[in-house]
Amino acid sequence: MGRKVHRVPLHLNSGDIKKLSDSEIALVLRGADDLIMTGGRRLLARILKGSKEKRLLELGLDSSPVYGTLRDLSLEQVMARIDWLIIKGYLAIEYDYRLPMLIYTRKGWEIERETYTKEMLERLDQQIEANDPDASFDWLNEKNREVVLGVLDAIELSGDSKYIPALERWSRSTFRKLRIRIKAVLGALNKF
Repeated sequence: MGRKVHRVPLHLNSGDIKKLSDSEIALVLRGADDLIMTGGRRLLARILKGSKEKRLLELGLDSSPVYGTLRDLSLEQVMARIDWLIIKGYLAIEYDYRLPMLIYTRKGWEIERETYTKEMLERLDQQIEANDPDASFDWLNEKNREVVLGVLDAIELSGDSKYIPALERWSRSTFRKLRIRIKAVLGALNKF
């Protein structure tokens, strides 16, 4: 019989928050993306607050697109927003041995997936606008599959032929299943 694990206690407190705007919800969820099953509420609050804490900087969390976006709020006010998202079912807590870690719920992941898809599409647009003939799109191969498919869906819906050279280049360096989807998007874009 093993020793009993003493989990770090968790006390949620959303304060007097009754509702958050859709943009605030998306912002907190975007900040949580780098911490899923690796960090908790306090670390997320420090990212959103823009902390210069050594550990946070060493982990590169200051490169989060939402780093410091809630700097005008107190740490307690930021924590209340995070706790509200947990209470309302956008985020959940799962213990890794004794430490509480953040995870997305289905509801939270749907919002984050959409946010992250838009972010990846904007990055792709910037790369295309830079007009670098040697640009690599391999970075897309490392992203979440659902997000990548969302990017391809958005490109297909746009009907914009500016994506054709990028998609052709990307299809040469990606996985077979993804290559099939890229070719389908290329086919749709060539019809416009």
